[in-house]
Amino acid sequence: MRAPHVGQTIVDSLIDHDVQRVFVVPGESYLAVLDGLHESSIDTVVCRHEGGAAYMAEAHGKFTGKPGVAMVTRGPGAANTFVAVHAAWQDATPMVIFVGLIPIADRQRESFQEFDPHAWFGTQAKRVLILDEPERASEIVAEAFFAASSGRPGPVIVGLPEEVLAAVSTGGMLPQIPVAEGAVSTTELESLKEQLAAANKPLIFAGGPRWSVEAAKGITEFAETNGIPVLHDWRASDRVPFDSPSNVGWLGYGRNEHSAQMFAEADVLLAIGALPSDVPTDGYTLRQDMEATNILVNIDTSLRGRSGAVTQHLVATPTAFAEAVAGVDLGRADDWENWRSAGRKAQEAFSQVPDQAQWGETAEGTAHMHALIGELRSQLSDDAVYTFGAGNHCLWAQAYLPTQTFPSQLSMRNGSMGYSIPAAVAASLESPERLVIAIAGDGEFLMNGQEIATAVQYGAPFLAIVMDNGQFGTIREHQEAHFPHRVSGTQLKNPDFAGFAKVFGGHGETVNSNDQIPEAVARALHAVRSERIPAVIHLITDPQLGNPAA
Repeated sequence: MRAPHVGQTIVDSLIDHDVQRVFVVPGESYLAVLDGLHESSIDTVVCRHEGGAAYMAEAHGKFTGKPGVAMVTRGPGAANTFVAVHAAWQDATPMVIFVGLIPIADRQRESFQEFDPHAWFGTQAKRVLILDEPERASEIVAEAFFAASSGRPGPVIVGLPEEVLAAVSTGGMLPQIPVAEGAVSTTELESLKEQLAAANKPLIFAGGPRWSVEAAKGITEFAETNGIPVLHDWRASDRVPFDSPSNVGWLGYGRNEHSAQMFAEADVLLAIGALPSDVPTDGYTLRQDMEATNILVNIDTSLRGRSGAVTQHLVATPTAFAEAVAGVDLGRADDWENWRSAGRKAQEAFSQVPDQAQWGETAEGTAHMHALIGELRSQLSDDAVYTFGAGNHCLWAQAYLPTQTFPSQLSMRNGSMGYSIPAAVAASLESPERLVIAIAGDGEFLMNGQEIATAVQYGAPFLAIVMDNGQFGTIREHQEAHFPHRVSGTQLKNPDFAGFAKVFGGHGETVNSNDQIPEAVARALHAVRSERIPAVIHLITDPQLGNPAA
């Protein structure tokens, strides 16, 4: 029997860290790890591009709260992951990327595919770890997972020189390093209760990392018991259910004006997980009064990304905070009813798909996103999952698709395109019993649409809606605002997206009129639910159609 190599030790350490799935694009630089995966309990999901693999790992981290794992090769492979690393950095998503490297003796000699991991990733990863000593393999894995998960989560890069991976493993196995949840002291809790009870317009601002199913339920119960309205951070609308009487909307691009008004007017803001950063404050214009009362519940001791005043900082995760406020009744719910109900009424109106009479005229041979979203909403289950990347098409998903459970919304806060399809694959693999819906634009879809092949290969069905307006619509809107009637560099000539799906073994529908939508949606959902294959609805829309917030 041969002695185990370091690649096997790494796989064994991943198993000890409860890793059930890794997303890979293979490379000769980490063959020993691939060998270790050969007979392991870990599912190896072979992807078609490193960007897709890294996005899947990021989505897995966001969806489960546990680090998503991607494996790629040196040089070009590592470079292709960078957009997902940036996304995980800005979204505080736990993720570990293992990168095969050149042999140690070949460093700084302009070797084939050589690069410096620290120089490339040092500003966008929590840590960059290089395994230069074979006996430290398990230790490096444990350190990577701890760094990715603890405090404010984020991406970690682990470099694996190929000859170290092939060496005989001599080190021991280091167990998982516990990750602290923080806590709310008795004194802090009493102070919080006093400040909230004395408020006339209290407001909860929810979002950020380190949430759990239990945290979402606990915060919802706390808000509803006390009649406190809840605003969500941008791209984080699933912390409190869509139909909760305390849900008064979300902040960020395309938000309801009443939501922004409540954020500005609240006399006590309780931010749980979320921070008043750039996007929710409308570019640092909302709630910048240094006299404002802002209580920040956040496990990040540095409060990175915060703006405005900080009245009190409770170093705790949403889960720890939910446990601390369980059963707390401030006795002011009736006093705050008008404040809460006004916000709820405004959000209910904002989140309703407009009647057809309000859509306006569209060009012949096109359909309307309102019609498709309305039909889709009528056929969704309460636990549906939505994925979307960046672009005007996302605003229909953000505004109208009901996030009834946590987690149910996977998206990007860094405006990164190409996320919707890889995220849908990751969500479907993790929760095959749930319906997964990807909302994509024609530009966004083709950035990682090839991962439909991965979905077919591994049995990860989802429904993708591709809004085709023949342009990069968000940039076109900015262009028209700054340089009217001078369209340049934003127009697209698109393929048959329905045919694209069929070629990969999925189901495809092309829709160019509103009356085609009900049957197309029914057939596509049948393919997803019964045939267990991915489906694409290619929706031809009017290029002049603005986003729903326009």
